[in-house]
Amino acid sequence: MRMATYHILHETVYQYSVPVRLSHQVLRLTPRFLPWQTCISHTINIAPLPQNVNIYVDSFGNALQSFSLDQDHAGLEVQAESWVEMVEHPLPDMTPGWQEVATALSYRAGRHLSDEMLDASRFLFESPHVRIKREFAAYAAQCFAPNATLLEGIATLMHRIFSEFTFDPHATTVSTPVTEVFANKRGVCQDYAHFMLSCLRSIGLAARYVSGYLLTQPPPGQARLIGADASHAWVSVYCPGPDGAPGCWIDADPTNDLFPGISHITLGWGRDFLDISPLRGVLIGGGQQTMEVAVTVRPADELPGLPFAR
Repeated sequence: MRMATYHILHETVYQYSVPVRLSHQVLRLTPRFLPWQTCISHTINIAPLPQNVNIYVDSFGNALQSFSLDQDHAGLEVQAESWVEMVEHPLPDMTPGWQEVATALSYRAGRHLSDEMLDASRFLFESPHVRIKREFAAYAAQCFAPNATLLEGIATLMHRIFSEFTFDPHATTVSTPVTEVFANKRGVCQDYAHFMLSCLRSIGLAARYVSGYLLTQPPPGQARLIGADASHAWVSVYCPGPDGAPGCWIDADPTNDLFPGISHITLGWGRDFLDISPLRGVLIGGGQQTMEVAVTVRPADELPGLPFAR
């Protein structure tokens, strides 16, 4: 079984044209603990030093940190540093037919749902960035043949999106509607994920938005660039277990046309990007603002001598 240890540095810097008088912020920068992922060290440094720091868990099980700044400040710096251990998590050997899954998730009055099915049902519906529409269902229907298994349908849809869409960091913003993404077939990983979620939910499948990091490889012969990476996004689809046994979630990365493995580090998940944005808040003052984000993911063997390097 393959294993890997990563060092992750996620730095965010805001600069304001006039001082901010009051700021309340929420951070989602703590990697989740999962059967295949262990966060062995995690620290967050904030400048200026904040007040009213609170750590808690949201309704999706993601770790959050909130804080306030009640003194004038012309900038805000947040640095999250993590060490994460990953092990291989193989895909299920067999999955039921996708129509069987959709039927199991469909609403029937008076039916009792297990806690697992109830949790999955939260990801069946529209959310601010995910739409349920006939055109999305029609697009997905060309990938989910009537006799296809859930895994086969996910793989076909993921490959089609990868083949027909163009990765273009200038084509969209965080507020671009998914209908516009579909019309232009251009965008970034966030857009690929929102579109795939729209397709899956439009045919009755439960799917969630996953935020995290991806280890990228530098060109041959070149060193890894510090701060050149970015947060990544993919989707996860619920698969019930046989005869009431526990089910699982199948991750899929349409931006790269692959099922995530030990190179994908999970921060958290929600219905769409708004539920899991790394840093979000409100402030008084500030005027015009600029934001710079730098992310570096490095394998531990590139960092000899550090505490968790191997």
